[in-house]
Amino acid sequence: MTLSDLLCGITTPVVTPFDDGRVDEAAYRDVLEHVEAGGVDAVFPCGTTGEFASLSPGERERVLEVTVEHAEVPVVAGAGATSVAETVAYVETAAEVGADAAVVVPPYFHTANDPEGDRHFFEAVADRVSLPLVLYNIPQCTGQRIEPDVVAELASHERIIGVKDSSGDLEYFQTLLRSTPDSFRCLQGYDPLLVPSLRVGGDGGVNALSNVVPEVYREVFERAHDERGLRLGRDVIGALFEACTAYGFAPATKAALVHRDVLASDEVRSPLVAVDDVTALERTLDDVHRR
Repeated sequence: MTLSDLLCGITTPVVTPFDDGRVDEAAYRDVLEHVEAGGVDAVFPCGTTGEFASLSPGERERVLEVTVEHAEVPVVAGAGATSVAETVAYVETAAEVGADAAVVVPPYFHTANDPEGDRHFFEAVADRVSLPLVLYNIPQCTGQRIEPDVVAELASHERIIGVKDSSGDLEYFQTLLRSTPDSFRCLQGYDPLLVPSLRVGGDGGVNALSNVVPEVYREVFERAHDERGLRLGRDVIGALFEACTAYGFAPATKAALVHRDVLASDEVRSPLVAVDDVTALERTLDDVHRR
């Protein structure tokens, strides 16, 4: 089975636990064991939920090393950065430690003044690296979306094997499906749209809350086309996502993992702050486990 095949499933963008400001490697291994026991198909360290932007380069490398050492599923490493050179360096570090693929984002803050700029950026990275790449469309964080025609052009590059779309725009996602080859993996990153995306032909999901209830995401992926999958997507994933949106997904996911006794601490790194009142979140999570 190829890596592209394995991305047809659920990939968890793993949280990065902290203990008194330092990366807590033991707690991180506990999270990896939790999501793998829940049936996820791959893990994605150093993504948005993993607070990559608040990690030093050395910390990012160490998180990748721990992931590769302990994960029993493919490792798709976050390599987000604002320049071609820095992105290439992160991808090659991921390759050196043994990751299976890398995820790359458009440059943020200094965004492209034309969609062609993003195409040139991704091509320049892809031409210089040794790992397969997944594009990451998250316009709410990068200030721009990767235009569908740019994704379609990039899909022909031998190194670029898929896209994670966290825009929350199902029409955009369906445009990607129509404009890219069947072998190109279109992955839904906006949790409430996982079931609709699978029903229209999406290949899988890369979902923050699969940290918390990986077993639900596993069942949803397997049963997206029947009534059980539809109900879980609407009443479980949708409800949990709604409860988390007010807090941000790294803080809310960590709070939920504490409630599930997977983590001992919900510590996040500045500028994020921990959830100050977890009552509503815990109530929703308890209700999820009764369904």
